[in-house]
Amino acid sequence: MHNTDWHPADIIAALRKRGTTLAAVSRAAGLSSSTLSNALSRPWPKGEILISQAIGVPPHTVWPSRYYDRQGNIIKRTVRVTDKQCLRHELED
Repeated sequence: MHNTDWHPADIIAALRKRGTTLAAVSRAAGLSSSTLSNALSRPWPKGEILISQAIGVPPHTVWPSRYYDRQGNIIKRTVRVTDKQCLRHELED
């Protein structure tokens, strides 16, 4: 894989171009305003998904090193779902 991960400044700029901030996306997800910044420096699938949805780009495009192995094969990554999240989805359906 020759693609490199986006620089954190590029991710923040992409959010600004979409009219939002990392803190706003974090708060909208019910998290502390600084929580999503963790995904900029270390793997966190839930945070990566929230950020990628906000900028309209798949997470494997933003962080290829986290989603592809050295041979270019996709790495399966999962997001833990809490009972609270399951209940919220059931209520919305």
